[in-house]
Amino acid sequence: MKVISFLHQNKPGWGVVNGDAVNPATSGEYPTLLSALQAGKLDEAASGTTGAAIRLADITFLPVIPEPGKIFCVGHNYEEHRVETGRDPTKFPLLFLRVGESQAGHQQPILMPAESTQLDYEGEIAVIIGKAGRRIAEADAWNYVAGYSAYNDGSVRDWQKHTLQFTAGKNFTGTGAFGPWMVTRDEIADGEELTLETRLNGQVMQKTTTASMIFSIPVLIEYISAFTSLQPGDVIVTGTPGGVGAKRVPPVWMKPGDTVEIEVGKVGILVNSIAPDSTKF
Repeated sequence: MKVISFLHQNKPGWGVVNGDAVNPATSGEYPTLLSALQAGKLDEAASGTTGAAIRLADITFLPVIPEPGKIFCVGHNYEEHRVETGRDPTKFPLLFLRVGESQAGHQQPILMPAESTQLDYEGEIAVIIGKAGRRIAEADAWNYVAGYSAYNDGSVRDWQKHTLQFTAGKNFTGTGAFGPWMVTRDEIADGEELTLETRLNGQVMQKTTTASMIFSIPVLIEYISAFTSLQPGDVIVTGTPGGVGAKRVPPVWMKPGDTVEIEVGKVGILVNSIAPDSTKF
C-alpha cells in the first residue's frame, strides 16, 4: 500500500492512497504515520482508514515522515558518482545527517537559499525503518524495513564545501524533498532491482538502478545499527548516482522556476518546483 502524510484544511493527517484520493486514518490512537510505526500497528491503523476519501488535489503533501527521529544520508554510494567527485574507494559507508526542517513534501517548493546560487539536485531512494533494532545482522536487515520512498537530497554546494563536514550544505531549510508517499515493503521484493531517475525541467540528469549501489540496503542497516539504535520512522537516504549538477561542464544549478522530478521504479515520482527563500524573523 501507499501511505502519506498531509495537510487538509490546515489539519495534519495521514492515510492510504487509493488512485487519486486518500482514505484518512481516523483512529485517534495513532494520529500520525510515525505514531503508527512506533506502535508497530501500521497495518492495523491503515485498515481503520474508513474516513471519507479526500482528493489528492485537495491536500498539501507533507514529507512522508514530517519529523523523523534520525535521517541518515549516504554519500558516494554509486560508483559513477564516486568517480565524478574524485573520491577514493572506502571500506565503509560515508554518512551524514539531515534534520527534519530541511525537508519539503511532494509538490511543495524546494527553497533556494538567499546565501547561495549553487543549489544542486540529488535523486535518491529513501528507506523508512519499521521497527527498532541495534546491531542488526545484514541477513536480518530486510525485516526492519517499513517501506520505500523517493528523496531529493538537495545540496547547497558552496556551503557544503566550507569545511570537510557536509552539515551546513545539506541542511538549509526546505532544500530537500521526501515523497510523495511510502510504498510498504510487501509491495517490493527484498533486494529487487529498482530504477532511479532525476529529471530537471524534463531533461534526464541522472539514471541508474540499485544494482549499482556500492553498499546495499542491508549493509547500510547493519553498519548504521552498529553505532546507534534504529527506530521506527528513522530514514536512510541511500545515495545519489552520477550526473549531479556540480560535476557538469558548465555546472547546472537549480534555480527559481525550475521543476525537478525524482522517479523511483515501483514507488512513484517526487515532483518539486524551486522557489527563492529569503525568510527572516
